[in-house]
Amino acid sequence: MKLFVFVLNQPDKLDEVLSAYVEIGITGATVVDSTGMGHILAQDVPIFAGFQALLSGSKPYNKTILSVASDETIQRAIRLIEDICGSFDKGGAGIAFTVNLADVYGYKPAVS
Repeated sequence: MKLFVFVLNQPDKLDEVLSAYVEIGITGATVVDSTGMGHILAQDVPIFAGFQALLSGSKPYNKTILSVASDETIQRAIRLIEDICGSFDKGGAGIAFTVNLADVYGYKPAVS
């Protein structure tokens, strides 16, 4: 099992992403409101105020989705996310990564 983390840069697509997760068997996830470092620096640190020009058009807030899943399910999730949000290679979709888990407590995988 792995921790699958997806930082969604298009918060308006959250419902669609979560529905896709359910379709492939990810029935539990935690969604956290998040803000990118660039936005914080541009807003709160005067010497980085020039970043604002670089950030124009980008959304100030993201949704970070945390879930536990198998490698196979994660690969399916990546494909669905790209169908919904666009290719990770082109940017704008967000960022996804996994973390190996040694132990997981309280997790019950979806029944197939």
